[in-house]
Amino acid sequence: MAESIIAAKSYSFALRMIKLYKHLQKEQREFYVLTKQVLRSGTSIGANVEEALGSPSGADFRNKLTIALKEARETSYWLRLFKDSEIISITSFESVHQDCLEIIKILKSIILTSKKNEKKGSAPPTQDSGL
Repeated sequence: MAESIIAAKSYSFALRMIKLYKHLQKEQREFYVLTKQVLRSGTSIGANVEEALGSPSGADFRNKLTIALKEARETSYWLRLFKDSEIISITSFESVHQDCLEIIKILKSIILTSKKNEKKGSAPPTQDSGL
């Protein structure tokens, strides 16, 4: 079975968000509420991608990926806020935010391609299709 590229990237990103959260809980406890937000949105991306890969229809597939895209955009917001408020360093931000932007790009591309394919009558991608 081919592994989905977006599933692998979003899973790795979720692990980075967990590590960031753990680090910030040690170093920046006063920002507990904010760090919870980035943990929630950053790990939700992959969960929604996994749901999309198991979708029975193209519409459900796109809906789940659209939710994942919204979560990725929210995560980008929190990361930018953390950088600009100096909760995280610019160096830390650049690496993790670049990954987030890459996920956003991939999700947009998959959603667009899925819409085009549905118009042509193609089936929605699945875990086996190697997205």
